[in-house]
Amino acid sequence: MSKDAPTLSCDARSRKHLETALENFAHTEGNDPEARAAAVAVTVVDAAHGADLPGMPESASWLDDAALVLTRRSLKLRNHAGQWAFPGGRIDSGETPEQTALREMREEIGLDLDASYILGRLDDFVTRSGFIITPVVIWGGAQRDFEPNPDEVESVHRIPVQEFLREDAPMLDHDNEGDEPVLRMPVGNDWIAAPTAAIIYQFREVCVLGRSTRVAHFDQPKFAWR
Repeated sequence: MSKDAPTLSCDARSRKHLETALENFAHTEGNDPEARAAAVAVTVVDAAHGADLPGMPESASWLDDAALVLTRRSLKLRNHAGQWAFPGGRIDSGETPEQTALREMREEIGLDLDASYILGRLDDFVTRSGFIITPVVIWGGAQRDFEPNPDEVESVHRIPVQEFLREDAPMLDHDNEGDEPVLRMPVGNDWIAAPTAAIIYQFREVCVLGRSTRVAHFDQPKFAWR
C-alpha cells in the first residue's frame, strides 16, 4: 500500500473527501468523432462483506474500508466476455453520462441510486474498440446486496480501495504493438487490464491520493481491441 494513502472509509468524511477531490480535478473529454459514447459507474461502497478473490490479504476486508464495485462480464456476451468491467454501456439518445451510468448500474447489478449520489467525473477514455468511455464516480455507501443480471454479469465484486494502493500497482507492459504501454492493475492473484484498469488507477490517483494523473494515453491489450 502507498505510504501516502489515507484510510478511505464509507462515511460522511470520505464522501466529502471524494467530492472535494473531483471538484478540484479538471476532467478532460475524449475527441473522436467516429467513436460511440458510453459511460461507466465507478461506485464506492462499504467493503464490509469482504474480499472474494484468491490471494487478497485479510487486511483488505476491514469493516470500515471502502470498495469499488466491479463485475466480471457474462460468458454469454459476444464481446469482452468474462472480462473485468464497471457497470456501464452506451449512452442513449437524450441521456447524459450520469444518467447512463445510473441506468446501467441498475440494469446490470440491481443497484438503484438517484442523481444525488453522483460525485463527479474522471477523464474520458477512448478505447481501441471504438468507444469514448466517461467514468462517473458514484457514492454507494453501505450497500448490502446486488442483483446481477445473468444476461450481462457473471459475478459482482467489492474490491477494497486499499487493494489498488499496492506497491506493485500499476503494472506497465511495453510489448504491445502500440506506442504506449498497456496498463494493468493487480488484484489478489489476478489483474485487471485497461481501459477498466486505467479508470481504477486514475480513481486511485485523483480521488484517494489527490494527484491530477492522466491515463488516456495508456494502451489496452490486444484482446480488448475488438
